[in-house]
Amino acid sequence: MDWEYIDQKAKQWIMEAGDKIRHSFSKTLNIQTKSNPNDLVTNIDKEIEQFFINKIRSTFENHRIFGEEGFGDEVSNLDGVVWIIDPIDGTMNFIHQQRNFAISLGIYENGIGKVGIIYDVAHGELYHAIDGKGAFMNDTQLPRLEEVTVKESIIALNATWVMENHRIDHNLLIPLVKDARGTRSYGTAALEMVFVATGRVDAYISMRLSPWDVAAGAVIINELGGRVTNLRGKKLDFLSKDSLLVAKPGLHQAIINEYLKEGNW
Repeated sequence: MDWEYIDQKAKQWIMEAGDKIRHSFSKTLNIQTKSNPNDLVTNIDKEIEQFFINKIRSTFENHRIFGEEGFGDEVSNLDGVVWIIDPIDGTMNFIHQQRNFAISLGIYENGIGKVGIIYDVAHGELYHAIDGKGAFMNDTQLPRLEEVTVKESIIALNATWVMENHRIDHNLLIPLVKDARGTRSYGTAALEMVFVATGRVDAYISMRLSPWDVAAGAVIINELGGRVTNLRGKKLDFLSKDSLLVAKPGLHQAIINEYLKEGNW
């Protein structure tokens, strides 16, 4: 498999898609809801996913597509080459802010992440990695992640999870928030994962994400020596929703051992 050629085409398309999104900023969006009133989708989300599908199918006819908006294939396994696509990760931010959103493309072969590309459209930052060849922001190679303690760390975490909720005992996370140097929340899993990759934050925690939220970021983080698991420290399968813990080495296990109390929730 010529992964460099696949990576080249994916980057070309993601830049074209970014241009389409920027051109939409001055237009009226058609906004709809999905699972709940805050689960938003726009005509642009749908158009961008269909753009990628048309490009992929005309160039790589044997590749399958697993996309958020449902225009791709029915995917029940990751056999062969599968593109896992989120056309706009952070749709609420896209609607309200026209920033803090990203296009996310993860390309997997038999369940193994081979290419990860995340494009921060508003800031023109392209994060990308090919398995075994390092990770980059635009043309600058990112250094491997170094260990950090909880007390030195900034953790990306939505405030929802330190209030009473039905996904996790918030009392597990309150001490972590108190012990960390600080917390942040950006409302887009793709960008929060690359913020770990660049050292802007040291860990990212979320309770329920879909494969297209995390597939590209996982390739980038793995290439830098970070850890990507669910909150029990188990490997993600990239076919179903799960919790997520992304962190620098050492910090990942410390959060599980000292705060999440693996197996007790």
